[in-house]
Parts: sequence; structure tokens; C-alpha cells
Amino acid sequence: MALHPEEAFELKQKIHNHLIKMDIRGKIREVLSDTLRDDQGEARQVLSEADFLHALQRRGIIDDVMKDLHFSQVKPTYMETESPPKSAPHFIEENVQLTKPYIDPYRRHLHLQVLGGKAFLEHLHEPVPLPGQVCSTFKLFLHFRNQRFHSKPVPCACEPELQESFLFEIHTDHTGEGSKIIDATTMLSICEPIHLVLIKIDTSNETTLVSSQFLDWRTVLSSPNGQTCLAVELMGVGSECKMSAGVLTISLELYPPLTEKLNSDIISTQQSLERQRAAERERIFLVYAKQWWREFLEIRPSNQSKMVKIFAQDENGINRPVCSYVHILRAGRLLESPRWAARFVSLLAHETAPVVGGGEKHEQWCTLLAFLCRGKGDCEDHSTLLCSLLLGFGLDAYVCVGTKAKGIPHTWVLTRGTDGSITFWESQTAHRYIHQAVDPDAAPLIPQPKSSHPYRTVGCVFNHRSFFANCQPSDSVELCVFDLQNQSRWKAMSEEALMSVSVSGSASSLPPLPPLSSSSLDAVAVSNQLELEMRHLISEHRKDINLTTLWDDHLSYLLSSALSAYEIERCTGVSCGNEEFQDAVRRAVPDGHTFKGFPIHFLHRNARRAFTTCLKSRFCEEIVCCRGDHVRMAIRVRVFIYPENVCAVWFMFACKYRSVL
Repeated sequence: MALHPEEAFELKQKIHNHLIKMDIRGKIREVLSDTLRDDQGEARQVLSEADFLHALQRRGIIDDVMKDLHFSQVKPTYMETESPPKSAPHFIEENVQLTKPYIDPYRRHLHLQVLGGKAFLEHLHEPVPLPGQVCSTFKLFLHFRNQRFHSKPVPCACEPELQESFLFEIHTDHTGEGSKIIDATTMLSICEPIHLVLIKIDTSNETTLVSSQFLDWRTVLSSPNGQTCLAVELMGVGSECKMSAGVLTISLELYPPLTEKLNSDIISTQQSLERQRAAERERIFLVYAKQWWREFLEIRPSNQSKMVKIFAQDENGINRPVCSYVHILRAGRLLESPRWAARFVSLLAHETAPVVGGGEKHEQWCTLLAFLCRGKGDCEDHSTLLCSLLLGFGLDAYVCVGTKAKGIPHTWVLTRGTDGSITFWESQTAHRYIHQAVDPDAAPLIPQPKSSHPYRTVGCVFNHRSFFANCQPSDSVELCVFDLQNQSRWKAMSEEALMSVSVSGSASSLPPLPPLSSSSLDAVAVSNQLELEMRHLISEHRKDINLTTLWDDHLSYLLSSALSAYEIERCTGVSCGNEEFQDAVRRAVPDGHTFKGFPIHFLHRNARRAFTTCLKSRFCEEIVCCRGDHVRMAIRVRVFIYPENVCAVWFMFACKYRSVL
């Protein structure tokens, strides 16, 4: 019976892996040298293939290969795709076809299997979903050494059926060693953990961060056969960071297996030494920070009230230097320019950290993976991401900590040009503002620049390697001079001190930023689907108020150019294309008819939710409920796709009708 090409490739892969494992090349070389040595009299003659095969069979090499090669018992060393869960039908947009990748036997890989979850007590009484029923789901995200994966969504339950396989490549960062297979000693020195982020997605597609956990995988180096099984307790986030959210059973396996495993005491000693070194670095930095703060307060007493933030808590309640939240992040070909990066960041929704009960806002600076997976965060998360992206584009970027109107704490991004110009970037709107300081000593008749930005005070600015506190007489942004090298205006922290707690392996530092992932969505398909849903909703709404609906497809098509112009303007700040759109509409609307249009922008892809919001606008309601002679309706939906499946969704409602006096 002939094998399917994919099955044949899989069979060849298993045989190849098995031969590598038993060192068949070394045995063949040994048999070849012995055969030539035995036939001294015929050493100069060419050894035939039949003679060599006979020698292999005589030594039992072929029998050993066939005896140990059991296909039914060979464990897969590639990432297997499990069958999709039965009750997650609303994740059709995640229909990504995963393939079984080729495993390079000369590279080291870590095979991580999630074997299931348990003790998610918050969902203890969650009803079992019926087939085809939409329900809340869990989704697991992983990041390790520039590699990102995610699981399929599974229904939320006390024991969720999270069963997935992921394959990570373990490699060194040293130049010239890319062709070498990494050994156990080198792997022991890799202190970067695997970052696990668990997200809950409810039936309305709203996401909630359940847990953000770091897994030290190096225990597998001391395990027999390079395989171990762990029960990983996932802790909650924010105010629940000391409470267990649930437990995942995880299997770790190295491929190829290590020839000599490490002693568990060696691994424990290495981990203990890393913790001690990190604790010592943090202690020294804390002593330095306290001394630096005392010196800052001695400059003038009013500095006590300025917003100078040196440490910030992440989602796990760990205090980290604010500089560790910023890294140089390059987006490859996913983002074309700094302004496109600002637009991308602004499309991530704004949400403050949830807190049980009343009181003041709970401040929480999320790690980048948790922020991207959840798809929303506070202004600090937006600002650190935008600053990282602008640094990747080669700009001199800093995060500003201060206040906006009414003294509300806020963060935004600042860039300094080579000509000394200062530009503010609002990470939540992608707006840019040119800063011009007001001279308080200027004569009253001299005109002063008027600021258009919403910022009131600034206490400090920082990036991945610098921290500056504002020690000017006033912390007002209008009066502030952003000459960061001027020590009489800005007090700087030691760059060496900041780097000491930002190096990899420090408990207070964050792992390297995960790369941005490209979108798996088809913009045309998503736009068409949303437009069909919106047409149905409009028709049903007009039917409910005893109105018929006739569509003008040509007019609907003309609306595309307007939506494209709106998105370009949001990205670049330049308005273009409106003249052509207005001319086309004038041609499409006959004399004596009236045209009305209403554009609106959303960050989600829920048509019913968007329609409900649109009807709250008086202008949109007038169009949807239009009455008159020769009424023709038009609707156009344009979805613009960005990395991480982030979308800018534009709707434009329009109608034309004959005016009746």
C-alpha cells in the first residue's frame, strides 16, 4: 500500500532520528576500518557494496537497527496539533493550519507538552457547554528566546483540556557557534525562563489576564532520558498575585537526548548562585537609589512633590526599575515607520488594572507579552511599548512620567531630534505635539508659544539605559527645558547602576522582549463579513420601524476611499483623498437628492456591539432611520490589520434621498 507523501516524510524522519540516536555513522566507520584492516592483502582494491553490507550483517548492526526500531512506540519530537475543541466555534478567525516542522538533528530542541489543567477553582461550577455553544475560553501563550507560540482556545473549566505540544529551539547567541549543537553545560548557563501567559476570553471577545508565570526549564537537564514532568502552579495577577489561579501539568523533553545528564545538585547550585548574584545587585542598586533620592531632595524641598518614579510593580506584584520595562524593539517588516508604530500602539485598548472594591487606582505595569496577549492595558503599558518601538526605529525616545489635566497621573513618550527639537507622542491616540518651552523671564509684550498638548507636569523621563529626574524650579511642562545633559535642570542616574539591574538573569529585570507576531487575519474577508452582518442589522432595525431597505451598492463602494483616507490620516497626520471622494459622491447623487454620511471607528470586530453604539449618535440614527422619497442606503466596512491581530475597524453609514419641501 502506497503511503501518503506526508506519511512517507514522517516515516523517513523517524528512521533518520533513530539512526542519529544510535550513532549509526560511527558504527559504520568502525566496521569499514575493521573490514579494510582484515583484508590486508586486498587493501588497494575497491570494497564492493555487497561486501560492506555482508560485514554489517555479520556484525549484527542491521539486526540491532531493525530490533530497536518500533514505529508504534516512537514518541513524536515535533509539535503535534491536537484536534480542535468542540465548543469554541467563535474562534473561526484563528483558523491557522499548523504543520509538523522538520527537526534538525544537529540542533538542540526543547519539546514542551501541556498535558492538562486542574484546580481552576473559579470555574468549579462552570456548566459543560453543549456542542456548538459559544462559551468562555482559555488560551495559553508562550515565549522563549525570541520564539512565540499559543494554544488553541479551550472551554473554561475547573480542569480545562489544555493539551498542546510546543517545540522550542535552544541555541547560543555567540557568533560562530550556530552550527554547534548546544551541550548541557552551556544550556545550564541560559537563565532565560519560559514565559507562560494564560488569557480568558469571554463570549463577547473581551480578554482577561488570568496568570503570567515564568518557568525555569533547566530541571530537565538532570532528568533520566532528558524528560521530566512538572506541576506548574499558575498564580493570579494584580491584587490576586499571591493566590493560585490553577495548575498546569507540563512535560519537558530534550531532543536529541543528552549523552550525559547533569547532577541535580549542580543545577540547584547554579540557580542558587544566580539568585544570590541578583539579590546582591538589587541590594547595591537599592542603596544607590536611596542615596540618589536624598541628593535629589536636597536640591530643593519642592522636589518631594514631583512625580519621580524609580520602581513600578508588574502584574505579579514584583517591584522592578522602570527602565527594565523598555527595550529596543524592532518590528521587522510588520511596521513601516515610527508613525505606523504609534498608530499600532494606539489601537490597543485602554484599561486600568481591575481592583476589587473602591479606592484609588491600582497601578500595574504589565510585561510586554501579557500586554500583547491581552490586547489592552493602561497608559504605562502603551508608553513603554511605543518607546521601545521608537528606539527600534533609531529615535532618541524616552517615557515621560507626569500628570495631565486635573492632576491625573499619566505617561507619554518624548523624542529628541538632532536639531534639539522636542516631540511628544500620545501613545493612546497616536497624536504628536511639538514642544516649545515658555520663557518665564521674557518681556510681557513678547508673544509666547501656545501649547496644544494635554500635559501639565513632568517629573522624570527614562528609557532602557537612562533615567533623568526634573530638578528645575517648576515641573510644569510649558516651562520645562528638555536639555537632559544639563545637570542643573535634570539629575541623572548612573547608567552603570541601571544596567546592573537590567542584565539578563536579574530577578528585577524582565526577559528580552518578545517579537511582534504577524496577523493571521484576512482584511478583505473580515471586512466583507462585518459588512454583511451590518447590512442585516440595519435591515432588521428598519423593518422593526416599518421601513423597507433598498441598498445602493455603487454608493457603498464609493465610501471605501473615504475610510482609507481616514486611516491614512490617523497614521500620518496628513489628510489626503477627500477631494476625490467628495467629487465621486457629487456624481453619484442626482440633482434634488440629499446625501448624508456618518463615519465611526472601533477597536473590535463585533458588529452587533458596534451597531448598538452607533445608534446612540443622533447623526447615525437619522441615517439608519431615514424616511423620504427614493431612499437608498449604503454601508461600507474597512478593517485595517496590524501586528498581533490588532484591527482598526471603520464603518461608514450613508443614505441618499429626494428632498421633499
